[in-house]
Amino acid sequence: MASVRYVAIGDSFTEGVGDELPDGRVRGWADLVAQGWADASGHPVEYANFAIRGKLVWPIVEQQLEPALALRPTHLSFNGGGNDMLRPRTSVSRIVDAFTHVLRRCDEEGVTLIVLSGANPSAQLPLSRVIQRRGDLLSAAVAKRLADRGDVIRAFNWPDRELSSPPYWSEDRLHMNSRGHHRVAARVLTALGQEPPAEWWSLPPLPPAATRGAAYYREHVGPWVRRRLTGTSSGDGRAPKHGEWFDVPPSAL
Repeated sequence: MASVRYVAIGDSFTEGVGDELPDGRVRGWADLVAQGWADASGHPVEYANFAIRGKLVWPIVEQQLEPALALRPTHLSFNGGGNDMLRPRTSVSRIVDAFTHVLRRCDEEGVTLIVLSGANPSAQLPLSRVIQRRGDLLSAAVAKRLADRGDVIRAFNWPDRELSSPPYWSEDRLHMNSRGHHRVAARVLTALGQEPPAEWWSLPPLPPAATRGAAYYREHVGPWVRRRLTGTSSGDGRAPKHGEWFDVPPSAL
């Protein structure tokens, strides 16, 4: 079997925010895919992850794509646009152009592209109808752009109604919790032709998020608004968690 070299680029969704480990590190669906892929195939997977929280789609492409391709991966996963959709003026066509650019560069480098749509957080967020409408438009536009590309691996999470329900989301309501990240990882592995652990599709529910009402706005919405007003990002100054190949062996039985 040819060795797998898998690199991920993106924002907080791909970095793994919301799936925090006891030591404070974030894990997330991409880490889970690397481990699940190694376990399902019985072979080590080389893995790197350039994703950084807070990034808009074109900064993802401009800052992460070429360093990721320079590692000469066999597979590259890409998701972006979630942060763009939260901004007042968002061009869906410009987001889709980023997907087109990533696809072209993967074609040029002979890399298999894995395209994801993010999960849908709109039901529990302020301005839910606006976010839902933009997400629907983006999901449809990306699917249309890839319609004639059967070689592109697709893992579309936006239409997953189960995943959009509160038990899959963290306290900030914007990032998936561990349960959500496992469900996305199961979808990606299935799209790759690998068998994920059956329980990843629906782990036991976690305790419900405790922050409600005014406390929610104070702890989560307020800091987000301040970053918008000051032109800062939660990812400013952060380095990729796996900017070089990281060997992921099959789990010991």
